[in-house]
Amino acid sequence: MEKVNAKDYLGKEVVVEIDRQLGTRHPKHGFMYMLNYGYIPNTVSGDGEELDAYLVGEFEPVASSKGKVIAVIHRTNDDDDKLVVSKDGKDYSDDAIRALTEFQEKYFESIILR
Repeated sequence: MEKVNAKDYLGKEVVVEIDRQLGTRHPKHGFMYMLNYGYIPNTVSGDGEELDAYLVGEFEPVASSKGKVIAVIHRTNDDDDKLVVSKDGKDYSDDAIRALTEFQEKYFESIILR
């Protein structure tokens, strides 16, 4: 399977399979997930794994969810872009996205693509 371009998902509806639910801890690094975090099935991103996604607008732990891709967090020091998926399609500002994903993204340099 060839690698996908995260930017191609902007504005599209996707299904996110959640493998790190809101309120759980990262198995290796120990930080708490402040959002549901998962991946888009049947994709391959820069790190050789499925394309990762943060789910915003969902305030309970879920196993999967559908939503609209409103932004891409493009890591400039790591080959592992992240989709920002809004459950209800609501837009979030860059500042809001940074605040919501800071629990994990603070360890990386990134730009937000729209």
